[in-house]
Amino acid sequence: MKNKVLFLDGNSLSLSNLVEVAKSAEVRVELSEKSIESIEDSRKFVEIAVENQQVIYGITTGFGSFKNKVVTGEQALSLQLNIVRSHACGVGPALSLEACRAIILLRANSLAKGFSGVRVELIEKLLELLNKNVYPYIPEQGSVGSSGDLAPLCHLSLVLIGEGECIVDGKRVPSLEVLSKLNIEPISLSYKEGLGLSNGTSVQTAILALALDRAMKLADYADLIAALSVEVLMGSRMHFHRLIHEARNQKGQIDSAHNLWSILQESPIVDSHKGCDRVQDSYSLRCCPQVHGASRDSIEHVFRVVSRELNAATDNPLIFTFDDLVLSGGNFHGEPIAQAADLLKIAVSELANISERRTAKMIDPFTNEGLPAYLVDSALGGLHSGLMIPQYVSAALVSENKILSHPSSVDSIPTSANQEDHVSMGTTAARMAWKVVDNAEQVLSIELLNNTQAYEFRKEAGLSRLTKGLYDLVRSLVPAIESDRAFYLDIERIVSMFDNGCLESLISKASFYKRCGN
Repeated sequence: MKNKVLFLDGNSLSLSNLVEVAKSAEVRVELSEKSIESIEDSRKFVEIAVENQQVIYGITTGFGSFKNKVVTGEQALSLQLNIVRSHACGVGPALSLEACRAIILLRANSLAKGFSGVRVELIEKLLELLNKNVYPYIPEQGSVGSSGDLAPLCHLSLVLIGEGECIVDGKRVPSLEVLSKLNIEPISLSYKEGLGLSNGTSVQTAILALALDRAMKLADYADLIAALSVEVLMGSRMHFHRLIHEARNQKGQIDSAHNLWSILQESPIVDSHKGCDRVQDSYSLRCCPQVHGASRDSIEHVFRVVSRELNAATDNPLIFTFDDLVLSGGNFHGEPIAQAADLLKIAVSELANISERRTAKMIDPFTNEGLPAYLVDSALGGLHSGLMIPQYVSAALVSENKILSHPSSVDSIPTSANQEDHVSMGTTAARMAWKVVDNAEQVLSIELLNNTQAYEFRKEAGLSRLTKGLYDLVRSLVPAIESDRAFYLDIERIVSMFDNGCLESLISKASFYKRCGN
């Protein structure tokens, strides 16, 4: 029995709500009483319009360039079934199970606003899939991000009517077989419902929201990881003095500098650096707040855009019962999400870019402040390569991120015989953002592999409380390097800390820490 219940009203879904539902099958999702009233009001409007044979796009007309083809009676019902079948033509690998749950939640929440004219039963059927852990097979490619996420959302919609496929234990299984086993009755689509299910930004928004949640945490972790690198490279703490950053007055920069300054406040290594004749560190250390901070500001902008889109009505046409109006517009256009996803790609790529530079600095005997080359005992150098090649991996990932960060939103290929003559490519942008975050986590993990190994040669100096906690956390998974080994296993273990709550728990214990998005 699911103990926690989330009520949808189309207006109050948060990013944390979405992430919790996407990651946990223990949350039951239901419609709020207030939303049911709004849904029923807009549904009555549709039924009266059909009865009176009003010409309304997508209800009594065809779709796209067939907008002027009027359909009536039984044809109007067949129209909704036909759109789902014909538009379910996505290709490529299946979206993750987390993404599927987030997509179902978002589509239900958008319809729950009561502007779509669908039946309450349809939304409840979506929530039944969610609550009974049904995972539709949704190929990740095929959406141009306008008119909404047509192809992937129609793959979801097929499952509702007992067609298409689901993912069970990593395999594709006919939906009807899955629904029968779970005692879920397929639904027959009525007026507006095929269009209401398929016409919206739920896929791109779900993928971007999940990537954003990871990016916000990554921005927090980047400050802590960089602080340990500053220590083992004998860097100066004075570059993070609040007066420098307040003089520029960029919020993200001020917050990042505050984190670095506070982490290093009691660092024995940094204290030992006092009085030396080196005035300035290299940019990868000195400019951490400027780079990390710019990424934080961009990520927080994306957070605001996504938070609004989580509670948006994004199909077409929309029904406003309070003004007795049905209006055709373009809220399905993914441009806000496309541009936000492109910005997130850039922001996260820069966290990885500067991280790779700190890693490169640590293994170079000309820049690493007396550490052995490649962080292997100098007596073993030559016979053992040490951490030479993990930096190659970082370089490869950073280079890949540069390609992925090319903006998708500046591209548009007209569709539907030029009726839909500008599209967002927002779903592509969101998918690429997810991959950029993947790569950045790997890059920062490689920095952790390096700076914890570098500390093996600085142990006489000691670390600050928080970076010592970070070092101990890594060492609980990865032993110090005494000779060459297959380092991919070490990297995998460190990457696991980004999602298993270990790093989150460590940072949460530091009351001074400025969190991204807060």
